[in-house]
Amino acid sequence: FGSGKTVVAAAAMVLAISAGAQVALMAPTAILAEQHYQTLTRLLAFWPAGRNPLQIRLLTGRVTGAEREEIYAGLADGSIHLVVGTHALIQKGVQFHNLGLVIIDEQHRFGVRQRAALRQKGYNPHLLVMTATPIPRSLELTVWGHLDVSVIDEMPPGRQPVVTRVLLPVERERAYSFVRAQVEKGRQAYIICPLVEESDKIEAKAAVEEYQRLQKYVFPDLRLGLLHGRMRGDEKEETMSRFAQGALDILISTAVVEVGIDVPNATVMLIEGAERFGLSQLHQFRGRVGRGEHASCCLLVSGSSSQEAQERLRVVEATQDGFALAQKDLEMRGPGDFLGTRQSGLPLLHLADITDLRMIEAARETAQRLFERDPRLIHPDHRLLARRLAEFWEEREFLQEGEIS
Repeated sequence: FGSGKTVVAAAAMVLAISAGAQVALMAPTAILAEQHYQTLTRLLAFWPAGRNPLQIRLLTGRVTGAEREEIYAGLADGSIHLVVGTHALIQKGVQFHNLGLVIIDEQHRFGVRQRAALRQKGYNPHLLVMTATPIPRSLELTVWGHLDVSVIDEMPPGRQPVVTRVLLPVERERAYSFVRAQVEKGRQAYIICPLVEESDKIEAKAAVEEYQRLQKYVFPDLRLGLLHGRMRGDEKEETMSRFAQGALDILISTAVVEVGIDVPNATVMLIEGAERFGLSQLHQFRGRVGRGEHASCCLLVSGSSSQEAQERLRVVEATQDGFALAQKDLEMRGPGDFLGTRQSGLPLLHLADITDLRMIEAARETAQRLFERDPRLIHPDHRLLARRLAEFWEEREFLQEGEIS
């Protein structure tokens, strides 16, 4: 988080555009897409004057009418070199002249079909997916050789690791005191709740009620904001913009803030009901703070006495390594149907131990050697393997047809 993924993406963009290809970057929210657009416009301002001017455009759901049609035309005729956008990029009206590179940011926020839909806008374009924490399915694809991985495992100069602590509900007042102390120093804080509104069925903090309680009883003198998924898009963006500009001291939010804008002044992330979130989500929440020069802290408040829940939270407390967290997620949730659209659970292929990386790597190397010698499996020794492979893909097609219907 905040480790330089965008700069790596920009370098790949320059290579692709220099070779005459178009580039598309898809982000999960309009706020994040706009942030990328502004950052890339600044990073690529060096584009040599002797070349055709670099055309960068932003395409989100808010772009409508004549402006949207102009962008559609520019992508179709190739005059737009780079487009940054949201799900709007995979709409039917979007056609590219020569899409050569697709970049997916915060890829765990997109479904498999959504990611594939953007790639299908071009003729087998290069693909770069970026995330602070790979989801189990991504890790499994990596192990099986579908993805090459580059890991940025160093913080930018001057960046300090985020201190993470697991707290009991009885320690909540201490957490509030810490939040207040940080605000008094001129910093800002996030408070995350699992629910939007209170539920009779689930005992968990809800953002709407928590916002009202905190504003009335705990932080009556501070400026609080509320953010959740049921708000209109323009309301959400207005709230996030006010927080980013320093007009709010504390932002009470649901998981919608997991992927948000860069607020270097935010130094505290307080997560209520932390056991209700996945390891990847918790790591993403933690990535919202520690993006500036100030020491930052992530506080995980959990009311669960479950040994498994406590073990999962202790893993987050102990490591800042996204791949280590993904490996733990893999062991606890399963790799998912890595040839389909399901992101977790057990795969169709049966293995002795799906987390045995040495075994999987050895099997992959054996399969690669076999494929190099006999790619069509026509040798008599491979007849049974060819038959089993055909049966496997027939099963896949049957299951996928069932899902679609």
